[in-house]
Amino acid sequence: MFEPNMLLAAMNNADSNNHNYNHEDNNDGFLRDDEFDSANTKSGSENQEGGSGNDQDPLHPNKKKRYHRHTQLQIQEMEAFFKDCPHPDDKQRKQLSRELGLEPLQVKFWFQNKRTQMKNHHERHENSHLRAENEKLRNDNHRYREALANASCPNCGGPTAIGEMSFDEHQLRLENARLREEIDRISAIAAKYVGKPVSNYPLMSPPPLPPRPLELAMGPDVYGNINTTDLLKSITAPTESDKPLIIDLAVAAMEELMRMAQVDEPLWKSLVLDEEEYARTFPRGIGPRPAGFRSEASRESAVVIMNHVNIVEILMDVNQWSTIFAGMVSRAMTLAVLSTGVAGNYNGALQVMSAEFQVPSPLVPTRETYFARYCKQQADGSWAVVDISLDSLQPNPPVRCRRRASGCLIQEMPNGYSKVTWVEHVEVDDRGVHNLYKHMVSSGHAFGAKRWVAILDRQCERLASVMATNISAGEVGVITNQEGRRSMLKLAERMVISFCAGVSASTAHTWTTLSGTGAEDVRVMTRKSVDDPGRPPGIVLSAATSFWIPVPPKRVFDFLRDENSRNEWDILSNGGVVQEMAHIANGRETGNCVSLLRVNSANSSQSNMLILQESCTDPTASFVIYAPVDIVAMNIVLNGGDPDYVALLPSGFAILPDGNANGGEGGSLLTVAFQILVDSVPTAKLSLGSVATVNNLIACTVERIKASMSCETA
Repeated sequence: MFEPNMLLAAMNNADSNNHNYNHEDNNDGFLRDDEFDSANTKSGSENQEGGSGNDQDPLHPNKKKRYHRHTQLQIQEMEAFFKDCPHPDDKQRKQLSRELGLEPLQVKFWFQNKRTQMKNHHERHENSHLRAENEKLRNDNHRYREALANASCPNCGGPTAIGEMSFDEHQLRLENARLREEIDRISAIAAKYVGKPVSNYPLMSPPPLPPRPLELAMGPDVYGNINTTDLLKSITAPTESDKPLIIDLAVAAMEELMRMAQVDEPLWKSLVLDEEEYARTFPRGIGPRPAGFRSEASRESAVVIMNHVNIVEILMDVNQWSTIFAGMVSRAMTLAVLSTGVAGNYNGALQVMSAEFQVPSPLVPTRETYFARYCKQQADGSWAVVDISLDSLQPNPPVRCRRRASGCLIQEMPNGYSKVTWVEHVEVDDRGVHNLYKHMVSSGHAFGAKRWVAILDRQCERLASVMATNISAGEVGVITNQEGRRSMLKLAERMVISFCAGVSASTAHTWTTLSGTGAEDVRVMTRKSVDDPGRPPGIVLSAATSFWIPVPPKRVFDFLRDENSRNEWDILSNGGVVQEMAHIANGRETGNCVSLLRVNSANSSQSNMLILQESCTDPTASFVIYAPVDIVAMNIVLNGGDPDYVALLPSGFAILPDGNANGGEGGSLLTVAFQILVDSVPTAKLSLGSVATVNNLIACTVERIKASMSCETA
């Protein structure tokens, strides 16, 4: 069995200063039993007189220790302080002790005991919940197994294909069985007249499969086949024999990242990596660059409004990481955890992961990678998280992207801020990139360090907005209800993630190109929505196109997000007046906000239609994403209700700089995407009329945007 100790030994033993991290918490586990029992029995209201509690009266060795009972006021004050700060430092403890008339050590013990008490309470509650959930799942699993074992197909009488094939594949098999019976019947009749079995004559070839329809967006296609080019599905977890090699690579990558993040010349010359100097400095690594691959290296720094420990937690939790970086990470998975770290934090944590990195356009292939992620606290108290590719561990993987030592150095700053230095170093085969995006990708604007840092900075602002409590009610339409703000921002976050996941050229998607439209190629795909509370049930058709426009990204963003200019491009608003009903500002930039819009249309069927919209911008990309929403559901959300059950089909725009600024503002690469529910029955077939309608909708929208922006530039 692989032990974390082995990892620590191999990793040259984390610096002795690392034990200082979260020192208060490390002490929690070393309270004496009598102190812990006293705190829990009396809800933290009693404490021993004196300092350590180990001193005994030499004159009365058998005399019980005296306890000091805290007053109700003292308890209330410490309880209130605990809610805001469960880990007070020395200065805060001394201040509390002066205000409450207690010894600093008494305050320290009270907080330690309170933290232990809360931890035990949460663990008991969580264990109870998990046991109940586990038992429920076990019973459901047993019931489903029994049902599947005894089920039979009502059409053919054979065993059902539930769980083994898609609905479409099952229908095809039934159709094939019927055709076989028909062929056998015709063969028997023909043999009666010809005198020989029909099978001896080459009368017919096996019936061809029908023309391949539009594919499902995720997972198997309509025939049940897995996309063989999907690297993420072909990767398996590492074996025991792989682990020592992974550890060696992770340790070397961490050393390389620290040098790449902190050293300038001769390694970096005017923010450009010197390849020859790099090869001399780091002779180890993952081997020479494959033939046909291009090297791409960049470095960027920024100060963000988030605690350094929280950033580490986001990077080491695959779900948080893929959510925060949804604009870059279309899919991600942790395949193995080789070490969880020590001392209750991520120092020394090592994971094996797979991920797919994207640009919000179907014209740029995604970059699939298989890598190890290693986290370590440095001697100066800073943290570093590094990724390194593990392609050599897979038998002949279809690699298009190799990740050399890439990641970030995170340094603590005053007032809850952090300085993040990001290094992105990959080798990639990007010959599949469309000519429209080639310059942007090759210049590093699409996948480089600046993009990662900009997203992190933007998301830190957004999270700060979620946690904000001092909201001014001065402006009209500002949502001040704290629970309502959180629910609406959570709903908007899901909308953005869904949009980003559905607009890229992910290997999990199969786009069909509609040619001969006379405009930019429009790509479409379908998916079936069944039992998903976040989407309306039925057949959903997605359509997207990307094009260049000679207008700076900021002007395009301001035009598309402004409700006053919406009727210039939004065909669905049907010329109605769009009015902002409520909004939540969530960043430094004016355009960073979540809005609830109402369309006042002359058409009674569209009257008072609500639209949820999030507009967000940073120096590397901008988005305007929206979805029609139900009025009743939004009232629930604005009152703090659960937003997970609000059905959304997001559409919108991704605006990227073309990378050709050259000192000016440059043009924009604009991706337009729509999601339309074309049939409310998931088993329905997609009609060509629906495809034509969506194609016309997106082409008309593109033309309107071009015409409006041309008028502005004229």
